[in-house]
Order: sequence, then C-alpha cells, then structure tokens
Amino acid sequence: MKSTEAYRTIGEVSQVLEVEAHVLRFWEGKFSQIKPIKRSGKRRYYRKEDIYILKKIKTMLYEEGYTIKGVQKYFSN
Repeated sequence: MKSTEAYRTIGEVSQVLEVEAHVLRFWEGKFSQIKPIKRSGKRRYYRKEDIYILKKIKTMLYEEGYTIKGVQKYFSN
C-alpha cells in the first residue's frame, strides 16, 4: 500500500474518484488549481492536494449541481 503522501497516477486517481481518466484530463484543462507533475512520456502524477481538489470538483458537479463555470468561480475566490 502506498503512503498517503505518495504521488498517484491518473489510473489510480480515476479509480479512487470513480471517474474516467479522460474526465480528469478535461478537468485539468478547466481548473488551473490542478497541477499534476508530468514526467517522461507525459505521465501525470497527482499530489494529495490535487486529489483533494478533484474530489471537491466531482462533488460540486455531480452532487451539488454546479456547472463548470460555477465551480471555476468558486475556486477563483
């Protein structure tokens, strides 16, 4: 089992959040707060902070009924 501080791949994060990897890549383009580290072959490695933000985005979009613009506005404050 990985430490809670370990970086996570896009596959691991998509499993944890139960969203497809392409959704995470889309959100990354829409929210500048998500800053995964990109290593060789452009593989993404997400930090604990990125995963926290992604969870918040998912909750706001899927459970609270926010639009992408509404979530962007929330994070810009």
